[in-house]
Amino acid sequence: MAEIRWTEEALRRLQDIYNYIAEDNPVIAHKVIKEIYDRAQILHRFPQIGHTYRCESDGEIRILLYGHYRIAYLLKPTGAVDILGVFHGSLDIDRYLP
Repeated sequence: MAEIRWTEEALRRLQDIYNYIAEDNPVIAHKVIKEIYDRAQILHRFPQIGHTYRCESDGEIRILLYGHYRIAYLLKPTGAVDILGVFHGSLDIDRYLP
């Protein structure tokens, strides 16, 4: 099973998503964040499930979809997974990924 680590940036983005949705409905905000987190848990067993976004020297940046959101993660050669961020589909992801 792959180890999953959430970067500080990814956690900040989850908080931003929560705050935005919670302005209208805190219950739904909690549900969305939980479902994004739950979706990412599939990476424990299937770390290559996301499509390859680009290859870097330290691994492959891949994208896992959940609804209108893209979960960007780095799949390292060791098999470990670093969640880089969670982005709404309308955002230009290139502006935010390293």
